[in-house]
Amino acid sequence: QVQLVESGGGLVQAGGSLRLSCAASGRSSSSYAMGWFRQAPGKEREFVASISTSRVTRYYADAVKGRFTISRDNAKNTVYLQMHSLKPEDTAVYYCAAAATAALIRTNTLDAWGQGTLVTVSS
Repeated sequence: QVQLVESGGGLVQAGGSLRLSCAASGRSSSSYAMGWFRQAPGKEREFVASISTSRVTRYYADAVKGRFTISRDNAKNTVYLQMHSLKPEDTAVYYCAAAATAALIRTNTLDAWGQGTLVTVSS
């Protein structure tokens, strides 16, 4: 079982940037595709981005394309979400997720997820 711990959330003004990190640990943690979801107040959790173990395949939600970049450092078992041009509607709890493939993460078929980190974007 893989364990995921997010960090990097906080308060940022609209138009600003923030980088989230997610450290994976546990058995075979390096063999998982990784990704991010978010859940805004009163809304369902939604897919944000995912990346394969090889870093070749990446998926993004339409709402974040061109503004967010997902990456991973396999030596550190860490996945990142670099967020630019943040908008108030990006305010949410961001969750790290793991699954066998990046495509499975996109379909919300997950093996594990973290506790979440709050991102608040002020207008």
